[in-house]
This record gives sequence, C-alpha cells and structure tokens, in this order.
Amino acid sequence: MSAINNVVLAGAAGNLGPAILEQLLKAGFHVTVFTRSGSTNEYPSSVTVKTVDYDSVESLTAALQGQDAVVSTLGAPAFSKQLNLVEAAVKANVKRFLPSEFGSDTTNPKTSKLAVFADKVAVQKALAKEAANGSISYTNIHNGPFFDWGIKVGLILNANEKSITLYNGGERPFSTTTLESIGKAVVGVLKKPDETKNRSVYIQDAAPTLKHLKALAEKVTGAAWQGKVVSVENDVLAPALAELQKENPNPDKFVIPSIITSVWGDGYGSPFQKLDNELLGLKEFTDADIEAVLAATTK
Repeated sequence: MSAINNVVLAGAAGNLGPAILEQLLKAGFHVTVFTRSGSTNEYPSSVTVKTVDYDSVESLTAALQGQDAVVSTLGAPAFSKQLNLVEAAVKANVKRFLPSEFGSDTTNPKTSKLAVFADKVAVQKALAKEAANGSISYTNIHNGPFFDWGIKVGLILNANEKSITLYNGGERPFSTTTLESIGKAVVGVLKKPDETKNRSVYIQDAAPTLKHLKALAEKVTGAAWQGKVVSVENDVLAPALAELQKENPNPDKFVIPSIITSVWGDGYGSPFQKLDNELLGLKEFTDADIEAVLAATTK
C-alpha cells in the first residue's frame, strides 16, 4: 500500500481525540479535523477544519476527497454515525479506516454480545464487508481502558476516596493503555499499513492486577486504600442484564457495568494474549512508570 499522508480525525475534541491529534501532528501527517455545525473548538493552525453533517453521506463524501485515512474517535452517542462515514470513505476512495474501537476486545465472542457494543460490532461488519470487496482497508485498535483517564474519572480506582473495587478478587491482570500511547499506536498503524491491514491490533502499557495497583497506589500516596471485593457476574453484569430487559432501560445502570464486565469479567478477552506493541513502537511500563501515572492522577 502506498504511503498515508492525509488523515481525517473525526471526534478530535473528545476524551481521546486530542491525544491522537497531538501524535499525528508530531509524526508529520497532514490532519483534517471534522467538526459539527456550531462547534467552537479550536485547533492548531496546521490543522484543516471541515464542518460536516454526519447524517449525510454526501456531505461526508465531499469532505473526504483526497484523504488517505480516517481515524474515528466518535463517542458512544455517535457510534452508529460511523456507518455513514464508512460508506462515504469508500465512495471517496479512502485507503484505511480506523473505527472508534479503542477499548475492550469487541471481537471476543462474549464481549461482542454485550448490548453496549452493538454499534461497534455493526461498524466492524460493515468494514469487513467492504474490505472483502477490496473497497477499503481497516484496522481495529484494542487497548483496554484508558489508564490515566480511567483513574481520573474513577473507573479503575477512586482517588478521592482512596478506594479500589477488586473485581472477582482483583487478581486478574487486565490490559490498559494511556491516552498518549494510544495516539502513538495510531501513528504506528498508519506508518505500517501493510502489516496492520484488515485486522485488529492489541496494545497495552501494562497489565496489572487491581490488587497490585492498590499496593502501588498506597506506596505513591503514603496512605492505606480500601479494597472491596465484588463479583463481576453477580454484582455487576446480572443487574445490568436485568435493566436491559426493561421497556426503557436506564443507560446509567448498564453501560458502565457492561464495560467493567468486558475488562474484568472471566473470558471477555483481557488481558490480551498477543500484543502488537513492538510492531507499533510501544514499550510496556515498569512499576516505576505505573507509579508515575498514579502520582499524576491521584493528587
């Protein structure tokens, strides 16, 4: 495949988008950011900004002319909009599409059946179909929960309360990656299009257990942390599935529980068994590196 130079970033203002944008610019790509009408987000002068309508394939196709790759970091409410983006990318002869995966292994049979990932799976199928026809190529990046962000928002541990939930005892390693490293992995994929063509790649900065994170957090903060043992299957997934059976299920009661299940549940694909770190230029963290992340996020 010829070199990729022109890259569209859809979702540049989200949790992950800025980190990917930073690494794309550092690597010398010409980046075009897609924004919605009325957006007030500002970007570096070297970035081309185009206003698009994600509900219009025509709008997206016009904006994608001359682009080599699309990196989508669209958030959950817009996951399904990626189907239009895929169709438009094919019509505009885009070479590579990186969908908004960047999380759990949604190709895992158990994970793919969780309702919260239905839109991601639909996009995977659409891309696989187009790739089989030779219309486009794709790469899914799976990185587990965002390590630094996950700590800040309390998904991995609760810094304010100095507590950590030990899912299934907290002894299972889980793959996790910082925002910066995910950005570097995106660059790695785009610089090695042949090696990453039409497949999933798996990355991690570390695969700690929750018990080990608790010990490192106590070392970094100099304080004792509480650890509560919770059953993923009984205390997390079962209530989420029950909520989904209701006529109008509350997303607050099944979205995060489903994500927790995909990270710490038995048989959902974490920790990743085969990594693409070396291919994409990533080195795994030492305990000192993990402690540095904890020090920066548990203040």
